[in-house]
Amino acid sequence: MFNEVYDVIVVGGGHAGSEAAAAAANMGSKTLLITMNLQNIAQMSCNPAMGGIAKGQIVREIDALGGYSGIVSDTSAIQFKMLNKSKGPAMWSPRVQSDRMRFAEDWRLLLENTPNLDFYQEMVSGLVVENGKVVGVKTSLGIEVKTKSVVLTNGTFLNGLIHIGEKQFGGGRAGERAATGITEQLVDLGFDSGRMKTGTPPRVDGRSLDYSKMIIQPGDDNPEKFSYLDTTKPLKEQRACHMTYTSTEVHDLLREGFDRSPMFNGRIKSLGPRYCPSIEDKINRFADKDRHQLFVEPEGWNTVEVYVNGFSTSLPEDVQFKALRSVAGFENVKFFRPGYAIEYDYFPPTQLRHTLETKLVDGLYFAGQINGTTGYEEAASQGLMAGINASLKVQEKEPFTLNRDEAYIGVLIDDLITKGTEEPYRMFTSRAEYRTLLRQDNADLRLTPKGYELGIASEKRLKRMEEKHNKAEQFVQFFRDTSVAPEEANPVLESKNSATVKQKDKMFKLFARPNITLEDVRQFKVVETYIQDNNLDREVLEQTEIQVKYAGYIEKEKNNADKLNRLEYVKIPENFDYSQIKSMSMEAREKLKQIKPTSIAQASRISGVSPNDISVLLVYMGR
Repeated sequence: MFNEVYDVIVVGGGHAGSEAAAAAANMGSKTLLITMNLQNIAQMSCNPAMGGIAKGQIVREIDALGGYSGIVSDTSAIQFKMLNKSKGPAMWSPRVQSDRMRFAEDWRLLLENTPNLDFYQEMVSGLVVENGKVVGVKTSLGIEVKTKSVVLTNGTFLNGLIHIGEKQFGGGRAGERAATGITEQLVDLGFDSGRMKTGTPPRVDGRSLDYSKMIIQPGDDNPEKFSYLDTTKPLKEQRACHMTYTSTEVHDLLREGFDRSPMFNGRIKSLGPRYCPSIEDKINRFADKDRHQLFVEPEGWNTVEVYVNGFSTSLPEDVQFKALRSVAGFENVKFFRPGYAIEYDYFPPTQLRHTLETKLVDGLYFAGQINGTTGYEEAASQGLMAGINASLKVQEKEPFTLNRDEAYIGVLIDDLITKGTEEPYRMFTSRAEYRTLLRQDNADLRLTPKGYELGIASEKRLKRMEEKHNKAEQFVQFFRDTSVAPEEANPVLESKNSATVKQKDKMFKLFARPNITLEDVRQFKVVETYIQDNNLDREVLEQTEIQVKYAGYIEKEKNNADKLNRLEYVKIPENFDYSQIKSMSMEAREKLKQIKPTSIAQASRISGVSPNDISVLLVYMGR
């Protein structure tokens, strides 16, 4: 293998690296995945769960394109929940609790059964770059492997430093060494780098907990799943999670260790994720709150190991232990391992193109936490896109990118390369201006045709999507075409305190009323007969109801997206000289020179570039 020239080498076997390797190999590229420990492929370093608010939409998009994260989430799930079901469908977000060991095993076996993919276990210590192009990688044993492109997915391993109270030691995560050499070489090549922080809570022995003092958190009564494929069935049995609370006593015990905390004594200088703060950060920032939620999450079907979600910390282990023993249900807790914080190198993502290729080195791609993101889902989606584009580049084909109105993945990447980030970036529904279009239920309709064209989504996947689309369209048309008489409609309308009708009316109009649901209109015999005769499944029924009830909102958002997308087609030449535009603000000129936007639309999203600056730019471009 060392004498071969690979099309794509992926460095790192986490969520980004696994998706990158699978995508490149499935597109026909000769691919090598190099990771420091093959036993830890797709390891869930932090919480044993996939999905959640906005993150669930990303997993569904990965699946729709032909990635593996959705499939593995289903095969390893121990609980399923659709979050935000009480809100509109744009906010519905699937989440699974996973069996941590099975998740990693299923990923490993899927990758081993992927053609065109080789594996090698060792640390990559550097890149081979010639004339501004990457041509290989160097390992810690001094081996050089030639390649046409490289995807770096180093996670928290680049010069990783673990903190537990006053103690600190090198490492990429608990029990694993840090990776060295790459940061220094990239800085020598002209890249800017920075430091970020993340943390994880203690893992405890579930046998030592008293669940009777906690609030049970069961899964959904009728669980769904992530993947649009029918490779797995929804869960029939589920494991429950539990919830408990900290208290003023717990907070006081934690405060006793603040002088020994690396967060407060200055040893940690980098920023952690704002939306997932450590427990010491929470009680310091929200001093008025006398309790915080803790979610007690099992790590698998059979293991007794438990994840204490909400108790992320870098405090000394004795302080962690003493405080946690004061939490209801944790009075006799036994630790498997204490929580810790980890600092690591990242590279501000404004140094990338939309394809995730670096601007400085041809054929070099970054994906995951190296770009300043946090979360398995954000990492996996970047890995997928980097793997796709590395493969396309080697095959001398047009690059593949997603716009902000096409996918949360498009929002994520555009935010990163246009705005950059100085703190770990996490996806939220509020970041997507077109979230009514980017729902979890229609990711296959949006993206599977694109995945099929790329060669990573199967024909089976495409046909399944087309069948769902056609059946839903026909059912919507049925409601537009079919009328219902007052004597049949009014009993249903009266039962929902909705205004009655005096003459025949189209079902679409009645169904579109806010308080009328699909279950209500199924009381009309003609509707139930149509459903049974056409064998309509849950996905088709859900899609139909959304298309009827939210038709106006969806159409309005599509029109807004179309208007703004016109600016996406106004391209800016790659070497455009912004310094010549004296009537533009100095800040705008500097930002535009640094980020080098590819379109007027991207330029308009850069922080510090005003609408007036865009108008001036359009004039200079002859528009």
